[in-house]
Amino acid sequence: MRQHLAHVTLLVRDYDEAIAFYTNVLGFSLTSDQDMGGGKRWVVVAPPGSASGSLLLAEAKTDEEKRGVGHQGAGRVWLFLHTDDFWRDYPVLQARGLHFLEVPRSEVYGHVAVFEDLYGNKWDLLEPLG
Repeated sequence: MRQHLAHVTLLVRDYDEAIAFYTNVLGFSLTSDQDMGGGKRWVVVAPPGSASGSLLLAEAKTDEEKRGVGHQGAGRVWLFLHTDDFWRDYPVLQARGLHFLEVPRSEVYGHVAVFEDLYGNKWDLLEPLG
């Protein structure tokens, strides 16, 4: 059996503001933006060089979904952006306006710093060691 995760759904306030953030600030590629009718779109963004794993951006419509924007991880880091060179990417992302919540640190598992996206979701920028 061979499986992999294809997409993780991320609730957003607005498709276009989310696309702008993920492409202009994080440098992701917009791999799909299809009109599904009724104001719904199939919007997928992926990190540069990613062979698999992407975000399906879902515009919040209901009150419950709107309350979930920025809180899908319940205040914890729940998304992990791996890089092959932390010290190359960290200053570039800072210069693009990415809000880091801490200074970079080295852990036994790698170089890491927590950042938040435009909605307040917490992420790790991580260069794994080994």
